[in-house]
Amino acid sequence: MNTVSPGPVETALWLGEHGVAATVSAAGGPTPAQVAAAAAAQAVTGRFTRPEEVAALVVMLASDRLGNVTGADFRIDGGLIQTL
Repeated sequence: MNTVSPGPVETALWLGEHGVAATVSAAGGPTPAQVAAAAAAQAVTGRFTRPEEVAALVVMLASDRLGNVTGADFRIDGGLIQTL
């Protein structure tokens, strides 16, 4: 078994009307766009992961091409969490 651990992804969960950015903004923070921009800026790539990038990783892990990969966690977060 493998796991996929995405960071912030360009979906309604983060960017929707009731998403994380809007919720943080409503708590007295900056605008939702500013919250999202600040979150994206924390990643090395400077952007959110796109849903199709997560999907491509899952499809690849489910394929026979990586049939011998097991027991691994694949973080897809644009370098948000930096480890060696």
